[in-house]
Amino acid sequence: MKMEKIYPSLLVADLAATERWYTSLFGRGPDHRPMPTLLHWELFDEGGLMLSTSDEIASRGSVFLYITDLAAERRRLESAGIALGEDIAGDYSTLAQVRDPDGNLVTLATPPSRAFPSA
Repeated sequence: MKMEKIYPSLLVADLAATERWYTSLFGRGPDHRPMPTLLHWELFDEGGLMLSTSDEIASRGSVFLYITDLAAERRRLESAGIALGEDIAGDYSTLAQVRDPDGNLVTLATPPSRAFPSA
């Protein structure tokens, strides 16, 4: 399989409320609205995130986002009304988590401090 992009899709109940929450999380609104039940963010060259009220497109779940500066994002999100949980020190990264209005888990993580072991 030759992959070009990846778009995790999360199921949400209220698209307008979810749009406001993720606009605060990402600091900008969605890039696309392909249909009335779908919001689509391009987050980097290889993919992004889709949010939908249709269970034919999405399901409940979690998304894991590597970010450059966790402390700076924590401050920015607090000013936007989103409270991350406490820092979680991991073997490779420091994590902080929050649930979106529908209970989907969003984990912010610093880039890995060293390479992961081979599979």
